Amino acid sequence: MGKEKIDAAFAKVFSKGDKAFVPYIMAGDGGVEQLAEQISFLEESGATVVELGIPFSDPVADGPVIQEAGIRALQNGTTLTGILDSLEKGKVTRKIPIVLMTYFNLIYFYGIEKFAKRCVEVGVDGLIIPDLPLEEEELVTPELSKQNIALIRLVAPTSPQNRIEEIAKRTEGFLYAVTVKGTTGARNQYEAGVESYLADLKQYSQAPVLAGFGVSSPEQVKSLSSHCDGVIVGSKIVDLLFKGERKEIAQLIAASKKDAAKITL
Repeated sequence: MGKEKIDAAFAKVFSKGDKAFVPYIMAGDGGVEQLAEQISFLEESGATVVELGIPFSDPVADGPVIQEAGIRALQNGTTLTGILDSLEKGKVTRKIPIVLMTYFNLIYFYGIEKFAKRCVEVGVDGLIIPDLPLEEEELVTPELSKQNIALIRLVAPTSPQNRIEEIAKRTEGFLYAVTVKGTTGARNQYEAGVESYLADLKQYSQAPVLAGFGVSSPEQVKSLSSHCDGVIVGSKIVDLLFKGERKEIAQLIAASKKDAAKITL
């Protein structure tokens, strides 16, 4: 299904007047055997797409919470092969699109062509590769296109204008709009200009624009998504899942729905 499955998931959300909500979880945090159940919980709670982090020893884009989750996952013996095998087992019953967030080294070591084919086999619909710049995308784009896997690009407010426009035009599935300077992690407030930044991205991108990095409360979900097509929540979800606070996760996802308008900002 790949790109079309992601597109259909967003179309369904928007047809209801809702905003998209993409939770990020670290695969193998709590054991890879918990992964299918965790994805099922997020799907039942109303997530649009699940972004699945692959633990890596040198995660340059990740803040402390996600770094610690990655360390726990690695200590549990989590491997890329094990994660893909787990996804394959749940492929038949899983309806929600799956996007992997992984660093390029892991794909390169696995084998780019082999990895792309395996993603299709296990039901992965898209990839986010935060350390792969535009200039080196040709290393993976031919194989991903062949397998109909979306390459979701990240754009940052610190990027030059022409680069922002180019990334926004190239992205597939959705555009991951980084809203802060620095790594992932919950924040109490956003820097000035984030609203106009998101509005500009909406002009450049034909794909949905989702705001990520730092989203940590239902109020922020509601506020940020009012300026774009939805949000991506990582560190807060990872922390709540680790603590077993699932009610709070459901409340975050619920804030993206049209009937959550009563939330006070």
